[in-house]
Amino acid sequence: MSDRLPVAEAIAETVPAGSNQWATYMAQLYLTRKPPVPLGTVAFDEIEAKAKDTLKNYPGAFMYAGGSAGTNSTYRNNLRAFDKFFIIPRMLVDASTRNLETTILGVKHPAPVFIAPIGVQAIFHSDGEFGAARAAKNQGIPYIMSTASSRSIEEVAEVNGDGYRWFQFYWPRSDDVTVSLLKRAKANGFKGLVVTLDTMALGWRPHDLERSYIPFAQGVGNQVGRSDPVFMARYNRQPVHERPHFPYDPVARDKKIAAGDKETIEQAYFGLEWLKECNSGKFRSWEDLKLLKANWDGPLILKGIQSVQDAEMAIEHGADAIIISNHGGRQIDGAIPSLFALENVMKSSKIKEAQKSGKLTVLFDSGIRTGSDIIKALALGAQAVLLGRPWLYGLIVGGQAGIEQVIQHTLADLDTTLGLAGYSSLSEIQGKGEDVITKLNL
Repeated sequence: MSDRLPVAEAIAETVPAGSNQWATYMAQLYLTRKPPVPLGTVAFDEIEAKAKDTLKNYPGAFMYAGGSAGTNSTYRNNLRAFDKFFIIPRMLVDASTRNLETTILGVKHPAPVFIAPIGVQAIFHSDGEFGAARAAKNQGIPYIMSTASSRSIEEVAEVNGDGYRWFQFYWPRSDDVTVSLLKRAKANGFKGLVVTLDTMALGWRPHDLERSYIPFAQGVGNQVGRSDPVFMARYNRQPVHERPHFPYDPVARDKKIAAGDKETIEQAYFGLEWLKECNSGKFRSWEDLKLLKANWDGPLILKGIQSVQDAEMAIEHGADAIIISNHGGRQIDGAIPSLFALENVMKSSKIKEAQKSGKLTVLFDSGIRTGSDIIKALALGAQAVLLGRPWLYGLIVGGQAGIEQVIQHTLADLDTTLGLAGYSSLSEIQGKGEDVITKLNL
């Protein structure tokens, strides 16, 4: 008899039959005696530090991902809010196998995590948006594409293939461009429309201001616009599907523009034009949602809700879902932590009734780092969460494989923690509040 079981057999013996696809992750690491690939760690802080080091020669790039508005207080408090809540473990419960499946807007997903929309990924890695689109598909996780992408709607859809995807919408100032983007998204298999409400204008971000760091103004992150036929027709041009070069070097681009390089000048021109279109400073009203509802026949999801009143207004105006979010702290310094906003919103009887009846779905964003974080958000009433900076840092360090590792270890953490807390399915914790967690001031 062999002194050591083959790894596959050993893993099979440590994980019960019927377990979810992430249940073996921890056992694999221990039994293979190898660190996680390709990031070498599962700790968020260490991956963040590696991402910062990876981009150290490209000033401004990391802070575009890692920085936030003003003094970064909203970002910090998003994380601190989770430390105010504590899981109450239950004992002698058969949680040998765990089911992480959840149903969002009528669609069953293997886990309660969506890939959050993050723009201009060409400044972070040569894969651009393709890395996340492929990783989400491979892991069976829903993917949300940003309007500020550095790849076109059509190309990202092709890469995501038969994966489940939503389109995040920065609202153009022009109705014709608005309708064109909605048509393109629908034609390319995007099932839901995520309307970001908190970014009608850019937030006050000192780290970007001190460097005048805005890739869009030099033609990076406007690829959805340059590939739009209605937008480009204004300039008597055909749509183009371009892929900005990595790394993004704003100083080199400035020099090319000064030297009269026609291609670089054109890219900057259209970058500014698209910036004026999608970050025009035009603030929308609830009544403006009528245009979107008239031209979109899928789920309408409103992202950026932080108040009870707005959550209730979302129901009145026909939203199918809301995402409780403060944009990861990138828009308003000193804003309410997103988790506290979720707690407040879920105190509303109107929200609870709409959620229970299936009229409204509640998602959460801003601050998710661990499996425990996911449990706390679900216990407070969220039905799924968006994962943002963790997967982006995985992209920066390890490309598509780095994103896949982040998805895997985050969900393995959720699976393990759920079982140790005494639960075998998400339905046992979702919206259960004080039965699952307690709030303490330590």
